Amino acid sequence: MEVIHFTEDHKEFRHRLKSFINKEVLPNIEQWEADGIVPRSVWKKMGQEGFLCTSLPEKYGGIGGDFVYSLIGAEEMARTNHYGLMSFLHNDIVVPYISAYGSEEIKDKYLPGCVSGDIIAAVAMTEPNAGSDLVSMEATAVDDGDSVIIDGAKIFISNGINCGVVVLAVKDPEEENPHKAVSLYVVEEGTPGFEKGQNLEKMGFHSQDTAELFFTKCRVPKSNMLGKKGEGFYLLMNKLQQERLICSVASFACGEYAFDTTLEYCKNKKLGQADQFKLAEMATDLKMGKTFLYSLVVDHVAHKNINIETSMMKYWASEMAHKILDGCLDIYGLDASLESCPIERAWRDVKVMEIFAGTNQIMRQIIAKSMGL
Repeated sequence: MEVIHFTEDHKEFRHRLKSFINKEVLPNIEQWEADGIVPRSVWKKMGQEGFLCTSLPEKYGGIGGDFVYSLIGAEEMARTNHYGLMSFLHNDIVVPYISAYGSEEIKDKYLPGCVSGDIIAAVAMTEPNAGSDLVSMEATAVDDGDSVIIDGAKIFISNGINCGVVVLAVKDPEEENPHKAVSLYVVEEGTPGFEKGQNLEKMGFHSQDTAELFFTKCRVPKSNMLGKKGEGFYLLMNKLQQERLICSVASFACGEYAFDTTLEYCKNKKLGQADQFKLAEMATDLKMGKTFLYSLVVDHVAHKNINIETSMMKYWASEMAHKILDGCLDIYGLDASLESCPIERAWRDVKVMEIFAGTNQIMRQIIAKSMGL
């Protein structure tokens, strides 16, 4: 059953991306995983080939593509079984804040570089004492003439080492209403007072540069504000539908990758009935889930409000992928304990998907609230 109509342009884009991945990504993943980072030069190659920020208009270097291009990009990159080159974070989560809420001056200054790969973007919300509860953040921005002075620290920031710009969430310490205290600023790499900390060693996502960021009397022009002062919390909420949807796509693609890899592994083995049933259940979950996922993509392209449905999909897809990987590990047996086993890496990497874009506990709270509970 065709849920999404993939045009010839979509199909050609997927074909080109697969070719790029086979040539530029797959041969280098093991080195990137060992290094804990992907070279910036690879991002530039992605940009040169037209794989970054496809939704942006031609005036900024994009192709003005629909979200189906984002779906294809996230699917194909997730199936590489690594997340160092997490282009969907740059393309579909961070850059849209700049394109949607930035002034023309900001967009002209930063968006062409985001398309070309000369600028890698990150978003900095999480703090040592503030995760999903954004209103508890402690990083501050104090007015000082035409600038603000920013002080504070952020942690677990994806693309934190490579980033050329950061969409930074900070609060006005004078505003008593916490939901009206948050503002967003674009902060450039190299701005005095902005320092990048260490590249954090993590359970998974080994090639993904995840860092601490520090801001000490960091002076940022007020013209670098996204939206208006005090709108930051609401701007972040407005983009959660797309963020959760693209995370769902990546989670789902990881589950598909694990299933396909395990099925190939099993073709020359004699399986017991228990393992046959596991694979049958995985195939069923993937078939049913993809129909729901793709229907949400169609609705998102049509600009429908599907916040509740994307919350459902986000928690279900991430937990489904983890469930599939648990089953695949069981089927591989002792082979799964080896670092060379692709399922071992996927199992480590997929866990964080249950935390990204709001924890799955928060997804359940959102759904329950929508039911009047």
